[in-house]
Amino acid sequence: MLESDFRWQAIVKRDRAFDERFVYSVKTTRIYCRPSCPARQPKRQNVQFYSTAAAAERAGFRACQRCTPNQPSLYERQTACIARVCREIASRETIPNLEELARSVGWSPSHLHRTFKAIAGVTPRDYAIAHRTQRLQTQLPSNSTVTAAIYEAGFNASSRFYETYPEILGMTPTQYRTGGEHLQIYFAIGECSLGSILVAQTEKGICAIFLGDAPEPLLHNLEQRFPRAELIGGDAKFECHIARVIGFVEAPALGLDLPLDARGTAFQQRVWQALQEIPFGTTATYAEIARKIGSPQAVRAVASACAANPIAVAIPCHRVVRSDGSLSGYRWGVERKQALQEWEAMKSILV
Repeated sequence: MLESDFRWQAIVKRDRAFDERFVYSVKTTRIYCRPSCPARQPKRQNVQFYSTAAAAERAGFRACQRCTPNQPSLYERQTACIARVCREIASRETIPNLEELARSVGWSPSHLHRTFKAIAGVTPRDYAIAHRTQRLQTQLPSNSTVTAAIYEAGFNASSRFYETYPEILGMTPTQYRTGGEHLQIYFAIGECSLGSILVAQTEKGICAIFLGDAPEPLLHNLEQRFPRAELIGGDAKFECHIARVIGFVEAPALGLDLPLDARGTAFQQRVWQALQEIPFGTTATYAEIARKIGSPQAVRAVASACAANPIAVAIPCHRVVRSDGSLSGYRWGVERKQALQEWEAMKSILV
């Protein structure tokens, strides 16, 4: 039981993701450390855990001079610098180059690029584009022209924007500006063992699989997402799709051979792709997904990307758990997440 304690495993792995969650003390040395401390690993029976450095000091332990657990961690200091860089990006009319941003925090460009991606999950340029995209989404509905909105959002070349607008907005700028006007979305609502289910599809593929307790909120969610799109329900040809999706939800091991149209940021796309690579009947932690996509410190960003996933089950965010194996939030309800995990675990044994 002691060996399975997730806190002890964090010490064994020197996992920095736990540095802000607890410290540990060593009885024989009377010293307390961070989980990531590079010092020699102590014996398990000599280790005690404390939620804060102050608690360890009240118990009579002194701070390690190597990992300085009573001072802001390296991650905290780096995060503060990255926050400054983000504010600098947000304050600029145009995207600043990497050298300018590096000078603002006294780092080298390569160190800033590497650290920014590790903490934020994206490069400084991708973050700047995402920030301008948010501004564009605000500008489009109210501006007189699409071109004016593009320039006011900070894109200094409309041609460059139009090359990437499908990934940025998920539809043409004009369609986004008018709430999805002229965009046709077929949808159908049914019932499955998890409750009500809504499946929606654009011409490119499945764009939504919503789960809930009743049909009306699911349809309302779709209407809010595309307030002026042409939502087409009851189409006989599309009805067969929901039958295939329900069959997939009931038996995920069979897979879903329908194309997906999951639009999100570059970081979200990386996370969603990693989720689809989690083997059926197994789970992965948020930290493992962060490491898999090459951003080991972006654990919270990974959790946010999971929460933003609009395609339940097919993009299996239900297979992601906390580092201690416990369940965390799920867009469609924690009870459904638990049910999906239990079903998959049982079916993987039967298969």
